[in-house]
Amino acid sequence: MVAVAAACGGSSAAGTGGGAGSSGPCKPADSPVITLAAYSNPYDAYGKLTSTFAADWKDKHDQSLIFQMSFGGSTTQAQNIVNGFPADVYASSTATDVETVQDAKLITSDWQNAPDNSIVATSVVGFMVRPGNPKGIHNWSDLTKPGIQILTPDPAQSGGARWNIVAAYGAAMRGQVPGYKANDPADAERLLEGIFKNVTVLDKSANDSFKNFESGNGDVAITYENQALAGIAAGSEDQFVIPPSTVSIQTPTVVVDKNADEHCVAPIADAFVKYLHTPDAQDVFQSVGYQRPIDVAAAAKGSDGYPPIHDLFTTDDLGGWDKIVNSTVFGQDGAFTKAFQAAKG
Repeated sequence: MVAVAAACGGSSAAGTGGGAGSSGPCKPADSPVITLAAYSNPYDAYGKLTSTFAADWKDKHDQSLIFQMSFGGSTTQAQNIVNGFPADVYASSTATDVETVQDAKLITSDWQNAPDNSIVATSVVGFMVRPGNPKGIHNWSDLTKPGIQILTPDPAQSGGARWNIVAAYGAAMRGQVPGYKANDPADAERLLEGIFKNVTVLDKSANDSFKNFESGNGDVAITYENQALAGIAAGSEDQFVIPPSTVSIQTPTVVVDKNADEHCVAPIADAFVKYLHTPDAQDVFQSVGYQRPIDVAAAAKGSDGYPPIHDLFTTDDLGGWDKIVNSTVFGQDGAFTKAFQAAKG
């Protein structure tokens, strides 16, 4: 925090971004520091993206940038920002985590109506299994088999965990899971209860959960495709299975306006977020970060290394995040809330 504050210059007026109550425009440091808080697993992509953007900025503006980056569970990162972590840019796993920061009045822009609704990349939920898939995991119903040991993150800390739950719920509601009726919340709840009876570990982030699986724990990890493909590229012999029906993980990245203004880096932070939507940045997300295209139809179609998906749905197909969070899935009487209570007692 001290380094970021120092990057603004010494006076309190300079730290206000030229907003109300300031005595003049905010003057950035000679080498501005931009702090990025991100959900746990796109660190390779953001490492490349920040270095490329900084090099291009240096060429165009003769100004050296310093990116400070923090990675962790998406919800934990949102809570950290609300509690004072000085992020100028927040790369979230879910729109609801961005809303947490917005509700604290740290985000003032109309990010939901920004280009691509602020979504910079997508992935899908699937299953990391042991070589040869010895437990025969192909669809969500297979996760309810007796004796299967499942790893998935903690939904209280991880956006990835909530995506995993929404994927299972949505697949059941859409009639794509054998033995479970379409459009039947009670049956979707039954599926979630069967899955979570087999969950043995709830790690704090998707990245931690994946690493735990790769260290030899469990039979299957419910995880992001991009996390799985990165692990396989790094030498993992485990396999990734995509069920017939799964959710499009749509991840937004936004400027934390209040912080960026105070740190005198708002124009740079804005430019960086806009850069993430360019073809060059999208290529990095897909080639380095193993993400799918923003367009859902293109993501479902697949490409080299990315198999097509029979039924790729979005949270909008389930009524939107507000409905999912407050009633159908995570609300007091939501399918997951009741299923988890029943599964874990």
